[in-house]
Amino acid sequence: MNGSRFGGALYSDLLAHGLSYFFPSARIQSDGGISSIRTGLVCDCDVKPMHRDHVMLEWLGQNYTLRREERPFTEAERRLIRAIGRVLTARYEALFNPDIAARNFHLFRGLPEDRYVSAFLDPAPYESLETLAGKQDRVADAIEVLRSSALTTHENRRVSTGALLLHKGSVTPPPAGIQALRYSSALTSIRSFSRLCDGISTVALVDGRGHWIDIIDLEQWSETAQAAALPLPGPSAYRAHCQATLGNGSLCLVLTPNGEIRAFARGLQVLSFLNGRWRLTDLEWKYRCWAEAVGDEELARLVLQVALDLADSRRGGLFVILDDPRSVTSLVSPGDLLAHAELATQALSADAKAGVYYLLNGRRTTDLRPAVLRTLAAIDGGIVLDREGKLLAFGAILRHHNEGGALHDSFPQGGGRSVAAVSASTYGLALKISEDGIVSFFKRGNWIWDV
Repeated sequence: MNGSRFGGALYSDLLAHGLSYFFPSARIQSDGGISSIRTGLVCDCDVKPMHRDHVMLEWLGQNYTLRREERPFTEAERRLIRAIGRVLTARYEALFNPDIAARNFHLFRGLPEDRYVSAFLDPAPYESLETLAGKQDRVADAIEVLRSSALTTHENRRVSTGALLLHKGSVTPPPAGIQALRYSSALTSIRSFSRLCDGISTVALVDGRGHWIDIIDLEQWSETAQAAALPLPGPSAYRAHCQATLGNGSLCLVLTPNGEIRAFARGLQVLSFLNGRWRLTDLEWKYRCWAEAVGDEELARLVLQVALDLADSRRGGLFVILDDPRSVTSLVSPGDLLAHAELATQALSADAKAGVYYLLNGRRTTDLRPAVLRTLAAIDGGIVLDREGKLLAFGAILRHHNEGGALHDSFPQGGGRSVAAVSASTYGLALKISEDGIVSFFKRGNWIWDV
């Protein structure tokens, strides 16, 4: 009984830690109520129907509320909460059942957050603890491979690698007399392992049992799969990774040359390990929020696509979409405006940048190729557009002021680009790309999301 009480207190604390890790702005509170006590050592963490700003949880006979004021919890976030519950349930039951624990020591290996990510991507191993030993957690194994690889370098450069995990029903027997290796951290002891797959164009092919069965060219694999168009924009360098997971139940995990771990499923990036922590991409909700704010699907998709490409290449940038194009004079100095009336009387040598304005004056952003827009966005300063996508300025140094008073405190700290983004968003929308790989969306002076 004392062990059960200690275990209950310990795992309640682990639940709070897991939730605060993925939802740092949310608060978990005990409601003080006790739910019905089940017979035996059974723990429950079922997410009840979503409310506007909170989620109700039940854990070890105790009721909790996870509350976040700024926005509702999305379906992807609720699935992540369920994944945290599955992992902790399995660990708790194994803790008090010696037979189960002896067959499932691997449950306690690695970082807890890696297990939560694994259960989010593939919940099958945690559906029945009795059969967990026979269903090795191949996603957790792959994450461990990538973490180990991230600690090594080759010829003074970061190692990049990756794996495509085929759907569970895919089992390919190896050739006669050959024992296929498990895709696990033991592979990293092989000296040439890090050079067999670069994670960008080539990845390890892993079957449903977690065995490494081939090395594939992802571009060719995606073309052979004849997948449909991708549902959402994503970094161009990882288009084949998204395509390889669309509509077939496969998962793709890669360690990028920037040292970031990315997880792809259902044709889009769903998770990333960046700047020391896992982040839920939740791109379905974030893209919908962005597209509805822009009001033009083609423009919203193009701008976000370019922003994600810049973030992937670790290039900073800033896009501003104005509600009223006339407000551009309050945000941009006259010399930075493409349609500045005095340009016609200036000599080309007076301002080298202004001398080429005629190339872009009056152009709609959606008429430009993404590569051209990426080049413009990478120039120091910001790109300013109107709601129709007309290009008003590029490489513009934006004025930092707010006629309504101090800027909203939802983004209290940051560099010059962050301040410019918050200030510019008081005139409409702003999409800021940081050199650390994060894209941030601001609206009406408020931070909306990061991806």
